[in-house]
Amino acid sequence: MEKKSFEELERKINYFFKDKKLLKKALTHKSFSFEKDSEENYEVLEFLGDAVIGLIVSEELIKRFPTKTEGELSQIRAFLVSEPSLSELAKTVDLGSYIYLGKGEHLSGGREKSSILCDVFESLFGAIYLDGGFENAKEVFKRNFLMKLWEILEEAVTYKDFKSFLQEVTQKEFKVIPSYSVIKAEGPEHEKIFTVECRVKDLKTVSTGKSKRSAEQQAAKEMLKVLGVIDENR
Repeated sequence: MEKKSFEELERKINYFFKDKKLLKKALTHKSFSFEKDSEENYEVLEFLGDAVIGLIVSEELIKRFPTKTEGELSQIRAFLVSEPSLSELAKTVDLGSYIYLGKGEHLSGGREKSSILCDVFESLFGAIYLDGGFENAKEVFKRNFLMKLWEILEEAVTYKDFKSFLQEVTQKEFKVIPSYSVIKAEGPEHEKIFTVECRVKDLKTVSTGKSKRSAEQQAAKEMLKVLGVIDENR
């Protein structure tokens, strides 16, 4: 899959940037900027976009669930702004096909990686916020992604994070708490990949992630599948 013109993405989301350089930056992976000997990539915009999306989702949750407690709303928000959820939103506009990737990342399937899709989705909203302000960012999100977000929530087995959910299950069923251990951490400091093992009694699952926390979450999810709590296809 080759990178598409980002003007097409603007038409898809019906937002046209005043500063086109912001959009290009939002779509530039560090592997591409490294090859071009540039420091321009989406990481700072990703940081900003994470906060922007969190606020948008928080506002919509309060409107949709006026009787839920702060704790319940926090759990739902954490689920909805997680990597799996945001990467699904990114796929609805084929966001992966607009990313500037380095050759190695492109060949390794970077356009389909959930971690990259999530990051670029966040950076896109960081860019929209800087280009047009919060209200524009909110309208773009509501117009293009809010309905899909509610579908994700309705289809979810649980809106609790997988580690918490697994611990509830194992305490109830086996009277034990899952244990996690890092098997290895590979790659340069700024791009480490962690491999984590989750154990419940004699069962174990192994998963990877770009942080220890994300690897643990994925290992917990796989353990829930092994225990038959989550469908294999999820």
